[in-house]
Amino acid sequence: MGRRRVIDQETILDAAERVVARDGAANLTLDAVAQEAGVSKATVIYDFKTKQALIEAVIDRAFLADNARHAALEAALEPGHSPAIRGRIHGGAQAPPETFRAVALNLSAALVLDSDLRRKMQANQASVIVRVLETSAAPRNALLAYLALEGLKFLEFLDFHHFPPAERDRIIREIEDLAVARPRDGSPPGD
Repeated sequence: MGRRRVIDQETILDAAERVVARDGAANLTLDAVAQEAGVSKATVIYDFKTKQALIEAVIDRAFLADNARHAALEAALEPGHSPAIRGRIHGGAQAPPETFRAVALNLSAALVLDSDLRRKMQANQASVIVRVLETSAAPRNALLAYLALEGLKFLEFLDFHHFPPAERDRIIREIEDLAVARPRDGSPPGD
């Protein structure tokens, strides 16, 4: 009978996120994560082997959490058309917390520098876009709304610009209006 694990991978990933937020992904070390988690470096190496594997695990977990959050938001919506984009818009209604912005900013740098991680992001985005298009009564409008929403989030996550709360709320409402608006040619949504 083997020893029972005292620390789980989630605890190590939580510690890795804190190190990334504080020091940046480029400065993440297995030693720093071990110290932050209160475990030995051997424990971190046992679960993740390398710094790159640890960063990849943090990013994978972020994708899973983001997708699960949006699926739950979709499920909570009143029945109607365009659940994927409406769920995404509801998810983006609140500006990201400062602690998450620091992690997102630093992980974005890791994505830029690593083609394998970038491919994961591309696959995740492609999947989201397909879902937005397939579940929308007005696919073109939903796509434009998604692009506007992601642009807003990009500005915030990368700390390029932050709108005052009232203006941000108005932008979110207008993005939602765009998602469900009639196409310009006057045809009903989805035609």
